[in-house]
Amino acid sequence: MGLFWNLIQQSQISEHSSRAASLEARVAQLEHELRKTQELLIKTLQILEEHSGKDLDGDGKIG
Repeated sequence: MGLFWNLIQQSQISEHSSRAASLEARVAQLEHELRKTQELLIKTLQILEEHSGKDLDGDGKIG
């Protein structure tokens, strides 16, 4: 029974470890997507400011 129980526990540990690794990978992916989205937002805002001729983000400059 002890060997069987050890195998079950090891399987559960491996499963949790696998979940943690996949969670870390998902967080890294989401952080990357967030950076890309922020970059796109900044570029879009710059184009809108240049097109409208207005300071839309309040930084004191257009574009």
